Amino acid sequence: MAYDVIVLGSGPGGYPAAIRASQLGFKVAIVEKESLGGVCLNWGCIPTKALLKSAQVYEYMKHSADYGIAASSVQHDFGGVVKRSRGVADKMSKGVTFLMKKNKIDVIMGYGKIAGKGKLEVTAADGSKSIVEGKYIVIATGGRSRQLPSMPQDGKKIIGYREAMTLADQPKSMIVVGSGAIGVEFADFYNSMGTKITIVEFMSRVVPVEDEDISKELEKQFKKKGITIMTSAEVTKVDTSGAGVKATVKTAAGEQVLEADILLSAAGVVANIENIGLEENGIKTEKGKIVVDKFQQTSVPGIYAIGDCAPGQALAHVAGKEGINAAEHMGYLEKKYHHTPEAMDYNNIPGCTYCTPEIASVGYTEKAAKEAGYEVKVGKFPFMASGKASAAGATEGFVKVIFDAKYGEFLGAHMIGMGVTDMIAEVVVARKLETTYHEILNSVHPHPTMSEAVKEATAAAYGEAIDI
Repeated sequence: MAYDVIVLGSGPGGYPAAIRASQLGFKVAIVEKESLGGVCLNWGCIPTKALLKSAQVYEYMKHSADYGIAASSVQHDFGGVVKRSRGVADKMSKGVTFLMKKNKIDVIMGYGKIAGKGKLEVTAADGSKSIVEGKYIVIATGGRSRQLPSMPQDGKKIIGYREAMTLADQPKSMIVVGSGAIGVEFADFYNSMGTKITIVEFMSRVVPVEDEDISKELEKQFKKKGITIMTSAEVTKVDTSGAGVKATVKTAAGEQVLEADILLSAAGVVANIENIGLEENGIKTEKGKIVVDKFQQTSVPGIYAIGDCAPGQALAHVAGKEGINAAEHMGYLEKKYHHTPEAMDYNNIPGCTYCTPEIASVGYTEKAAKEAGYEVKVGKFPFMASGKASAAGATEGFVKVIFDAKYGEFLGAHMIGMGVTDMIAEVVVARKLETTYHEILNSVHPHPTMSEAVKEATAAAYGEAIDI
């Protein structure tokens, strides 16, 4: 079988790369070992949001009296919640199947491995092997849950994100190790369902990649919900010999043993770069990732790498744009596209966490901006002062904006509150357009909305706040 482009992996990077290549006139095949849509659609972004939506609905119903609505004997069906989540994931995966047919992309099921220049060996489920040939190959193999030596995952008592999504029975208690996006989302979901949650974080604060003010606010809100948080803490060993787990946690104050039904290891992801033919074909790797240039080209001509297996942020929307860029670069080389794609700006990538309250951020944190040499103007607008937030009964959190004092450049924004994952795009576009505080202040934002908090925070940074 001969193609122009072969994409290895059909996740949020792989399938957009395949579609864009097809749009540019290439004959394309995609090789997938499991399910179309990859981890994001089947085991990550999409099904977790379905779980969190169910938890949010449950929370609303429990507190319906706050809205003047009487709802008695509110209960949840844990199995039903999980079933709905899987149904949403299955629907999205079928949507990718439709897109492959629509764009005339051949789907080859099996495990792919680079077998020389322009060749991919595919091992099917029955063990049979075949060679697929293509001028260009895109590696989009994604990532998996990071295994820590102190807590080897057994899929039953020490679990990763996959098992956390499909537990047959709800645990009464859970230890969540790691407070990045995966950790806090699952902690929030299970806490809402009634599981007793303890978060153990190695760093000095939760969601450690976020601005420090965001970390403080999330910790405050999580503690209000009854979640126990341990920071500057390390799990040194886990005993699974009894009915549940006993985790030994080391802190500055000494060691203590935590007991729970289940431990969720949420210490990040690691790239899937083993056993796909990298070493045999001279494809360079560094720090567990495939080395690429600004067009996603690897050290071997004709082979590209995108998404979690490449050095950019391990985010679905990063993978998608990298995949499109790779396809357009091939198009440029083959005179099917009129210019080289614009290189990714990894400092203008929004990060979103979908716990309640939501977190969204882009650009510099206040600390990072100062370390980069900027003199900054910082403004904050609390949702407590927002009419829309008050009407919705969701006054937790704030918007924080950071501007360069000298030129007014929009350096970054950090949000925590209801719906902020939908609000952050305004700042991404504004920064892309090199917008200053002046344009934000003079763009009339609708009232009452959560989004006007961006304008209000900007006004606060420049001493022009009206509503605080």
